Amino acid sequence: MENSGIAKVFTEIAELLEIKGDDPFRIRSYKNAAMVVEGLTQSLTSLYEQGGLNGIPGIGLGLRQKIVEMLETGACAFHDELLKELPAGLLDILNVRGVGPKKAALFYKELGISTIEALEKAAAAHALAGLSHIGKKTEENILKGIMELKTMTGRVTLHSAMQTAEAIIKYLKKTTNAGDVQPAGSIRRWTESIGDIDILAISSEHERIIDAFVRYPEAKETVSKGDTKAAIALKNGLRVDIRVLDADSYGSAMQYFTGSKSHNVIIREMAKKKGLKINEYGVFDEKTGERLAGLTEADVYKQIGLPLILPEYREGRGEIEAALAGNLPKPLELCDIRGDLHCHTDESDGAHSLRDMAQEAMRLGYEYMAITDHSRAIGVAHGLDAKRALKQMDEIDAFNASLKKAGKRFVVLKSAEVDIRADGTLDHEEAVLGRLDCVVGAIHSGWNMTMAEMTGRIIKGLNTGRIDILAHPTGRLIGIRSAYQVDMNAIMETAIMTGVALELNSSPERLDLNDVHCRAAMEKGIPVAISTDAHSASQLSNMTYGIHTARRGWLEKKNVLNARPLKELLTWLKKRRS
Repeated sequence: MENSGIAKVFTEIAELLEIKGDDPFRIRSYKNAAMVVEGLTQSLTSLYEQGGLNGIPGIGLGLRQKIVEMLETGACAFHDELLKELPAGLLDILNVRGVGPKKAALFYKELGISTIEALEKAAAAHALAGLSHIGKKTEENILKGIMELKTMTGRVTLHSAMQTAEAIIKYLKKTTNAGDVQPAGSIRRWTESIGDIDILAISSEHERIIDAFVRYPEAKETVSKGDTKAAIALKNGLRVDIRVLDADSYGSAMQYFTGSKSHNVIIREMAKKKGLKINEYGVFDEKTGERLAGLTEADVYKQIGLPLILPEYREGRGEIEAALAGNLPKPLELCDIRGDLHCHTDESDGAHSLRDMAQEAMRLGYEYMAITDHSRAIGVAHGLDAKRALKQMDEIDAFNASLKKAGKRFVVLKSAEVDIRADGTLDHEEAVLGRLDCVVGAIHSGWNMTMAEMTGRIIKGLNTGRIDILAHPTGRLIGIRSAYQVDMNAIMETAIMTGVALELNSSPERLDLNDVHCRAAMEKGIPVAISTDAHSASQLSNMTYGIHTARRGWLEKKNVLNARPLKELLTWLKKRRS
């Protein structure tokens, strides 16, 4: 079982316990475990084989035993027991926007609703409106949420697809002597969600690779099988296609199977004008059939008069014209990031302490990080009131003093993720806001407001002058919740006037701003903060998803707020507030 599968089991256990009304501490421990597992950069299978499960922060003995059980058997007995006690369809209901464990429990206990189909039927018949705190508006929103969910099926997050691809690649390398096995297609372009997985294997032993591939243990069925290509359907619902080619076609195959349809159509048209033919096997002279290139991608692009174009840019969005003019963006690199400006600790809904989060940030080579625990409006996230927020700031000051005394050049910024209330006011009083180094404003409620209402709400929040960064500006959760209705152009214009930065949230479930909005922000000169919204130390590594999304949006180092050194960042914050 992969990390994502184990994290899913822990999440479902937490949700089922919450529906049952179980102990909140127990529920939180499973939620935290899911966050920790999901954020790990190394597979739990590898850690287990190396005897390294004991060192995972936030995973105690009981949880560790369940991980071992899942790795060895592919199942969790406690999870199975809960699913026997409660219908599995309740978990599907939780995917409907606006339906949490309390509502799901209410619908189940009062009306016996245990499937999305039953919920849709009840809402359409106005059978929910008589229940406690449920009105016609709630029914309407539930029906909208169900329709929204139906349009999202069949795709998974980039992170989940990558974990699946990595597991298959590891399996193929272990069971065959493939020279190189790599993901291609939309995974290699780092698109935000994935419908199917493309894998390219380089080997002269085509048949051996194909036979091993269709025998992959997580395969549910073989969709097709040929001499050099095959497709399988996995137990998790994803389809995976593989292509096996010889080493001298590596570059042409990677180019052919990576670019979007729009990008590749332009490339082929350019080649045709030069009397060339491009396919997965190489670049050929159309008249003589002579093979001119194919070993490297750079050689393929060179044959048609272009520099190497990075996978993230291959979307047919002007990258060809930019390449011809020598105006492609200078790629943003992970090493350009100097700190993380959106992180949570166990003071709110995070899994780890301030010290643990800071130590991981220092290990990553950062100069600074902002601790942005939730304001009190987020009750389910154990948000901080004024008293707790001020106490945390004192603790941060003391922690920074201890770092300085120890000779460490690292600073924790006193920050908060402050809710923008429905009326546009902020969920912390001036005594708190005035002492913070950085304020991250966010929306966590009122998803069903009209575009005018939501846009006005955010604009009013930005106009308070207290928000430095607007977090996850559209509120979407990929595959779970659509963006709320908001006029992003109006938000960006207000950001320009108020000097507010926009966040690119690197959580694989968010990636918000998306690539299109990143490019719009870049063109308007709005700084973008690429932050992780990390709720555990391991999730700080999600920065890489933000980097590649930023590349897709053509952002460069100069466009990124947290690519600035600490001194420059503090100057920006001070200037913005003045």
